[in-house]
Amino acid sequence: MEWVNLESLSEFNYLIVLAAILLATKILGLFTRRVKMPQVVGALVAGVILGPVVNAIFGWTTETGFFSSAAGSDQLFGILSEIGVIVLMFGAGLETDIHEMKKCGKASTIIAIIGVVVPLLMGGATAWFFVDDSNMQLKVLKSIFIGVVLTATSVSITVETLKEMGKLNTPASNAILGAAIIDDILGIIALTIITSFSDESVNIIFVLIKIVLFFIFAVLIGVGMYYLYKWMNKSTKRDSRRHIIIAFAYCLISAFCAEVFFGVADITGAYIAGLVLSMTNRKRYLENRFATLSYMLLSPIFFAGIGLTIELPSMSATLIIFAVILTVVAVISKFFGCALGGKICGYTTRECFQIGAGMISRGEVALIVAKKGESCGLMDPVLFGPLVIVVVITTIIAPVILKILFDKKKGKLDTVSA
Repeated sequence: MEWVNLESLSEFNYLIVLAAILLATKILGLFTRRVKMPQVVGALVAGVILGPVVNAIFGWTTETGFFSSAAGSDQLFGILSEIGVIVLMFGAGLETDIHEMKKCGKASTIIAIIGVVVPLLMGGATAWFFVDDSNMQLKVLKSIFIGVVLTATSVSITVETLKEMGKLNTPASNAILGAAIIDDILGIIALTIITSFSDESVNIIFVLIKIVLFFIFAVLIGVGMYYLYKWMNKSTKRDSRRHIIIAFAYCLISAFCAEVFFGVADITGAYIAGLVLSMTNRKRYLENRFATLSYMLLSPIFFAGIGLTIELPSMSATLIIFAVILTVVAVISKFFGCALGGKICGYTTRECFQIGAGMISRGEVALIVAKKGESCGLMDPVLFGPLVIVVVITTIIAPVILKILFDKKKGKLDTVSA
């Protein structure tokens, strides 16, 4: 008699992997908390450690296995990871103080513009010395594209770090969230412009019109949802599950419409959906319910997934040097570029550095942009490895720097105004 059905064993491997992810992220998260670092750092490190181990044991790869994170993939962990970041950004929207955020609208715009221009110029100039192409025009385009990749900002990790520290509604945090949304739009425009030179089917004017239409759509749907919740509050005197279901459906539909119909990142649609519901008196109720969903399952998969989906190719000494230099440029350009924007807008020196640190992480956004460039011939496949290194390092160090800068012990930086 066979005690174990070997066919079923292979079919249900994902259960063991899921358990390993949850335990590893929690254990390493607790360890990093003991050394006074954000738990999200532990989750990221857990993914980096688990990825090669699990891929070696089960033979899963980023292209064919459960760790595929490509948009539209039918792979389990890719889908759960995508839902995880959507729920995370929806929760960030719920926790945002909309009145405080209005105060930093102008500042967020200035910070985002400088935070895009500086990495674009510095990244493009750095890539020029490492891009190997005899066609001068194509070399220029490929170099600029590397700069475009560095303009990306993955604010989800920053959001989780700020939530963990209880700093999500500080002036600097609101500026970061606002700048990240605008940064996303500017990144889409920059990506569209550079790819239009290699793809004549892309119409820049049409893309800009779609972005404007998205925000019109978001406002109209948002107004409808706001009044729907006001009506439901009158008809329901106690907490009801219908509020959670409707809110989640609204979040997913908003994310879907943003990505598919308007070409805007799905996390932007999710964040705006959260902002709308943050203005209702069910805000705290929804926050608590979605925090449980995110903490128990989705967030660990998303953060560990950044490490799980990494497969670094063998790199030459030149590529390693490029990776090191590009990482330094990626950190410096965002940190000081966005800090400069904060300085111009009158934030204190400490707040300027907090804003700069919050915009460092590139995360999955940079990888998606890089894949787009690879598919349209604007980035050589050999350069993907160095970009992955940039993503990993910026993603890990951003929470660490934020923790240091948001430390309760106040130093001289607090006394210096911009």
